[in-house]
Amino acid sequence: MCENRLINIEMIIADLQKTVEELNTVVIEQGRQIEHLQKMNRYLLENIDKDLVKPLSEETPPPHY
Repeated sequence: MCENRLINIEMIIADLQKTVEELNTVVIEQGRQIEHLQKMNRYLLENIDKDLVKPLSEETPPPHY
């Protein structure tokens, strides 16, 4: 009886270790994706053409006005 209980505990621990390793892999990949998205965001913010977007007050109304 004690041996079966120990085996069950060992199986649970092995399953938890596997789960932790899988979660760690996901977290690492998400960290890489976040880093990549942050770089892309910085690039876009640094390279946006400031003259491309004008304030609404400076926009020319469409021809049908």
